Amino acid sequence: MKHPEYQYLDLLKDVLKNGSVNIDRGTKVKSLSVFGRQLRFDLSAGFPLLTTKRIYWNGVLHELYWFMSGNNNIKYLVDNNVHIWDDYPYKIYKMKNEKGKIKNENISTKEEFIEKIKTNKQFAMKWGVLPKIYGELWRSWPTRGSRTIDQLKWVVTELREDKYARNAIVNSWNPEYLYTMAKYEEASRFPICHNMYQVSIKDGKLYLQLYQRSADLFLGVPFNIASYALLTIILAQILKVKPGEFVHTFGDAHIYENHITQVKEELKRAPKPFPKIKLDKSIKEIDDFTPDKVELIGYDPHPILKGDLTVAGGLYES
Repeated sequence: MKHPEYQYLDLLKDVLKNGSVNIDRGTKVKSLSVFGRQLRFDLSAGFPLLTTKRIYWNGVLHELYWFMSGNNNIKYLVDNNVHIWDDYPYKIYKMKNEKGKIKNENISTKEEFIEKIKTNKQFAMKWGVLPKIYGELWRSWPTRGSRTIDQLKWVVTELREDKYARNAIVNSWNPEYLYTMAKYEEASRFPICHNMYQVSIKDGKLYLQLYQRSADLFLGVPFNIASYALLTIILAQILKVKPGEFVHTFGDAHIYENHITQVKEELKRAPKPFPKIKLDKSIKEIDDFTPDKVELIGYDPHPILKGDLTVAGGLYES
């Protein structure tokens, strides 16, 4: 059988060969882009933590916990040495600072900003929050009234009560807070990229399909694959079924111009065997999951390939 990682590598080749040139509205950074693609990973055949470059497993694990716990403050991630979300709160801080809305603070670099998030709880409470981010919307979706909806817990309850349910969907795309659909003062300054997933049980196996409307193939997608595959395995254990497939469906899938050299290097590498995941048996409900209850076994990837994050998306300032 062809190694399942070749799906990802073939998608990279597809974009390099057939991608059209896009220019990001906010940053003016160019990318090559295709629309409408899909990857499928049978989780009984191994855990799809990509091997053609080393993926930061600690980041995957703590980010998923950050989502599943409903957290929206990057301080948890910073405290656990996960910095994949640093740029967006710093972007907001920098924008307000440049407009003269911040006084009596001498912070001029992202490194200084993150160090203060780590060491100053009051500062972190004010500037570390990313409102209406994934975890908050998964666990506390705002309604017209005062109540919130725990979508993730509802999905588990629904599938326990009806294993044939076709409505087990978690959504993160809330137009009230996105782009020019939002009121200016409420509009998000960061993007919602992996915006909806659906869970289904078929023949005693749990399947999860993610729809990702915008996908940074080199930096973001390897994280997304591992994160949602792990979420599938966790939900399967909670629902007392076996993991089935993780299905990853893309809208706009792209490679940024400053990642093309790294992508070409990655395409020279042959995939290695996927690792395995072992969950602690104490995970019986969503809130039982903590990072220390997951064991990654047999991960032996090729060396890391680094690339800069393009801080794109969200409301664009004119």
